[in-house]
This record gives sequence, structure tokens and C-alpha cells, in this order.
Amino acid sequence: MKAIERIVFDEQVRLKLTQETEVPTRTENQLLIKVAAAAINRTDLLAKETGRLPQGNSILGVEVSGIVVESDSELFPCGSRVMGLVNGGGYAEYAVMNSGNAMILPAQLTFEEGAAIPEVFLTAYQTLFWLGKLSSTQNVLIHAGASGVGLAAIQLAKQLTSAKILVTASSPEKLKLCENLGADVLINYKKEAFEEKVLQATSGQGADVILDFIGAAYWEKNLTSLAYDGRLILIGILGGPVVDKVDLLTLLEKRITIKGTLLTPRSDSYKTDLTKEFWDKTANLFEAGILKPVVDSIFSLENVEEAHQYMASNKSKGKIILKVTP
Repeated sequence: MKAIERIVFDEQVRLKLTQETEVPTRTENQLLIKVAAAAINRTDLLAKETGRLPQGNSILGVEVSGIVVESDSELFPCGSRVMGLVNGGGYAEYAVMNSGNAMILPAQLTFEEGAAIPEVFLTAYQTLFWLGKLSSTQNVLIHAGASGVGLAAIQLAKQLTSAKILVTASSPEKLKLCENLGADVLINYKKEAFEEKVLQATSGQGADVILDFIGAAYWEKNLTSLAYDGRLILIGILGGPVVDKVDLLTLLEKRITIKGTLLTPRSDSYKTDLTKEFWDKTANLFEAGILKPVVDSIFSLENVEEAHQYMASNKSKGKIILKVTP
């Protein structure tokens, strides 16, 4: 089958298309998927550079959509259109998916749209509700609002709660997209001090939940922005991994909870439980077109390097998709 392999040549890491990779073998309670589309994630960029591949899989890619071609599942028989997380192997013509991670792709959605759902919506659901404990009467600050996870989080908070949704982004165009999907307070972090805007918009209370992709660069501003008993959920370190000074007194006084998470390394059972709860609560919203995957751009599989470079540029609004098979 065709697949993308990670190679090191002249001390440079590259992604190369090959036609000679063996089709993966599924085991009990797994599906073999003929992949139609896969999505690019920042964890893929990290895996490419470090060689720390998901579950040791030699092929990158943690979410796909496609057609089931081998199955022992009554829920997902052969011929089913599905989408879901995979433990690596997504940048290929065929991939193995645990049955518990599979979701039926609604008929009105394309495969490219299906590939844009699993990782970002599951991450957003996990961080908002399992970790952030967001309720309808609270305020949530979503950094990188126009990212894939950010746009998913805005929609989930809007449709599943009555929380006030505050977002940061780098341009009027990105903020407009956030507003169209349900954001209430728009903050251009390049022109405004977001911590001041958050306090102003919440009458000095602050955000009960913050979803943060930035890390160290936002540490002090996030502490200022948090309400008493606030929860800071760290899901990225684009602004650095190390905080030079930590004001523990602020954490004590505000009773702040800090949680860090990555979805990809989670156990299969965790992903199964998360997928089931998420899909039980949202399947009808996707089918009705109320929740919408946001696709920024589509690249062919052989142009995967270009797709990675585009993600690294931070110019995208929504998901970057690889079209694998027609």
C-alpha cells in the first residue's frame, strides 16, 4: 500500500511517500479501514522531529475517515463509512482502528470533513468537560480560538452549555470565524492585553476555565485571568515549556487547579470511553448540521511536507487535511 514514511537523510528529517508498505493486520475488536482522508495535528509535527511515534507506529497520523473493509463488529460492518482515532498509521492507504474509537460518519459529511472531527472535538470535549468541569453559568477562555481544537471547543461550549465564551486569536479574520461559531468576547492578542479584556468582560470575576495551547509565555497572564477556583487546562506549549518563576501564593489564594493533558498517549480504554460519551451527546448535532467540522485546506498525500509547513506557519483556520484515496 502507499504510505508516508519518516526518514532521516543527511541529518534532515523528511517524510517520503512509498508504495511498498505492507497493509496492517487487525486483531480482535479492531477494524481495517481503507483511508479516504487523514488530518494533520501538531503532535504529528512533534513526532516527525523527535521520532517519538504514536504507539511505536512507524507511520504518522492519529485520525482518519474511510470505509471499513475488515470487521468483526456488528456496529461497524464492512462498507461502513467511519471516522475516528488511530494509534498512528493514518498517513496511509489502510489503517487499523479500535472498534471503540470508531464513529459512523454522517451521510451529509464528506470524508475530508470526517477526518477533521475526531482529534479536535474529542480533545475539546475532554478538556472542557472531563478536565475543566465547565458548567452553564461559568466563563471559559479559549486561546488559539481559530485552531482546530479552539473552533471545536467554541462550538461545544455554545451548544452544550450557556457559558460565556471568550477567545483569543491573531487577526480580525480569525476572530470573525470564532464569532460566527458562537464566541461571545473576541480578543486580538496582538493588539490587546487579553488578561485585561477577560477581567473587563467578566466584571472582574475572571475565567472559570482556560484552555491554553501556549504554556510558559502566558503563565502570569493566565493566572491573572483566572477566577477563584478556576481551572487551567494546558494542552500545548507553543510559547515554551518552562516557567522561570511560579507564584505559588496566587495558586493558593485563588484555589487554582492546573491540569496538563495530551490525548494521543491516553489508553485505548480511555479513548473508547471518551468517544462513546462524546458521540452520545453530539451525534444528532452533527447530523443536523449544528456542529460543524472546519476544514481550512486539503493537500494530497504526496504533499504532506507542504501540509506540515503550512501548519507550522500558524496561518490556518481549522483543520488541515490529507486526501489519501478518492
